[in-house]
Amino acid sequence: MKIEEAFYIGYITKTKGLKGELQIFFEYEEPELLELDVVFADINGKLVPFFVSSCKLQNNNTGNFYFDDIDHIDKAQALIKKKIYLPLSKKPVRDEDDFFYTDLKGFVAVDETLGTLGEILEVHEYPQQFVATVLYKDTEIMFPLNDDFIIEIDDEEQILTVDLPEGLLDIYLAN
Repeated sequence: MKIEEAFYIGYITKTKGLKGELQIFFEYEEPELLELDVVFADINGKLVPFFVSSCKLQNNNTGNFYFDDIDHIDKAQALIKKKIYLPLSKKPVRDEDDFFYTDLKGFVAVDETLGTLGEILEVHEYPQQFVATVLYKDTEIMFPLNDDFIIEIDDEEQILTVDLPEGLLDIYLAN
């Protein structure tokens, strides 16, 4: 399977115990919706399947996993920091009305004061908030995506209207 045929769900953070248990940190928004009987690890650019013998999901976007054939900490150690994928065929179908901040990637950000900022290149999820990245005046800028700053989301035109705090962009443009 190629990476284009899969979607990213998270990465392996650490081993637990001596019997090959691994912890996965999920960057996929709702890991409980995922079918986790087999996962694919990106090892040197190839997706290698690992069959899940048991897993326990935690409340903090992590899960503890045992894989078939990984029965010792030494075998598990080699998988730390590997990205984990699932086949596109296993991607949960979203309700048409569901909207996530990550859906804003590709939208054009417009500030009420400064005008057009540019296309949203990336949306990062941090523990406290989501942050958008935009290329503005040849400088990569970041701003938080929250209800205090968002004025309107025009789904049809793909425009995000924001009212950023005065001076926020000056931090990036000062150099």
